[in-house]
Amino acid sequence: MADKQKLLIVDDHETLRELLKMTLEFSDFDLYEATDAAEALAMVAEIKPDVMILDIMMPGEMDGVELCRRLKANPKTAHIKIILLSAKGQTEDIRIGGEAGADAYFVKPFSPMSLLESIKVQRY
Repeated sequence: MADKQKLLIVDDHETLRELLKMTLEFSDFDLYEATDAAEALAMVAEIKPDVMILDIMMPGEMDGVELCRRLKANPKTAHIKIILLSAKGQTEDIRIGGEAGADAYFVKPFSPMSLLESIKVQRY
């Protein structure tokens, strides 16, 4: 049996992390979580996730878009599938997420099942 893929949830709101974990608990992923971009960067080096779900607005010096940009620019992490989550749903916000290299963009509130489908559809 193949190893499970690793999915890192990065969001400063515990309730949203819990919702995502409940949505994904029966999926083929080992789930990890981080509360901000700095913690996520450290975890990326350690666990080498296959997929990341990133909140855009987080405390600290780096937001989710900047973290996405850095990961996609690094050849060692560019393969990570990144899904951005945001309360910002304007066309400009979505464009910025796409330019940063995000593989998908979900506006809060979002359908957990749609998110799960997005992860499954784009698995490699």
